[in-house]
Formats: sequence, C-alpha cells, structure tokens
Amino acid sequence: MSVRKFLAWIPNSLTIIRIGLIPIFVYISLFSENLDWVAALLFAIAALTDWLDGFTARALDATSRFGKFLDPVADKLVVLSALVIVIGQYGTIWLTIPGIIVVCRELLISALREWMAEIGQSGSVNVTFVAKIKTAVQMVAITMLLANPPSIDDPLVWVAIVLFYVATLLTVWSMAIYLWHARHAIHPLH
Repeated sequence: MSVRKFLAWIPNSLTIIRIGLIPIFVYISLFSENLDWVAALLFAIAALTDWLDGFTARALDATSRFGKFLDPVADKLVVLSALVIVIGQYGTIWLTIPGIIVVCRELLISALREWMAEIGQSGSVNVTFVAKIKTAVQMVAITMLLANPPSIDDPLVWVAIVLFYVATLLTVWSMAIYLWHARHAIHPLH
C-alpha cells in the first residue's frame, strides 16, 4: 500500500465517522427528553468533520476516488436526516417549505453531478464558494434548531429560522450557478 493510499484513510475515516454519527443524533433527537443540546452537538461535530475531511485530504494530498464519492453522500445524509427531524419537531410550514427546497436542490445537483461525470464534464460542477457559504449557514441554522425545543417565544429559534431562510436562498443561488455552468450539457436537444 502506498503512503498516499494510506493517508487517504484519514479523511475517509472522518467521512465514515460522520455517517456513523447520524443514527446517534437521530436517536437522541427522537427518543431522549431534554438532550436536544447533545443531538445538536453531535450534528455540529458531523458538520465539522465535513470541513475537516476535505481540509485533511487537500493538506495531505490524499484524495481518493472513494472519498470523492463518499464525502458528498455523507454530507447529504447528515443534512437530510437532520432536516427530517427539525421539520418533524417544529411541525410548521415555515420550515417545511424551505426544507423541501433544500432536499430538491440536493437531489437535483447530485443527479447533475452524476450526469456531468457520465459525459466527462464533471469539472464544470465543482463546488462553488456560494455553495460553501450555504453549507456553513445551513449547518449553523440546523444546529441551532436541533439545540432548541420548538418555541415561538425563543429568540434563538427565530435567529435559527432566519439563518435557515438565508441558507435556503443561498441553496437556490448555488443551484442556479451549477445549472448555468452545465447549461450546454443539459440542453434538452442533446
């Protein structure tokens, strides 16, 4: 085994840890009273491993095909699991609609990336700066929503909802950027 392949296990392990945290924070969110902060902390740790595995892979020059596949899958699994919990706990259309927008964008961009890879143009759908900001804002908003029981009287809940709307706007903006960059490959007459 080469050194590079060995080093690739460091970021890949972080990605696998991120996936492993999902059932734990889901269980705590759904079945443990008064431990919302623990579920939020585990979600935040999962969110931080998203940044850390990418940083580590670049710093060690240890990217791998497995990591390139698994990292975005892990990101979507973490976010979508948390969104289902938040939407279920808060039970309001004010989170359901932006949540649906986020889910639809994630599915569309995943399909777009797969399509672009299939036709040999995966470089045109690389992660954008707007998408990175969207992810950061989204992770903060979801962490705050998980940490605080649903209450219209809690100012932190309102801050989290506003941040979630900002993340949703950035979600739509980043989707538009990806679609614009891929417009020639997804033309309906191709």
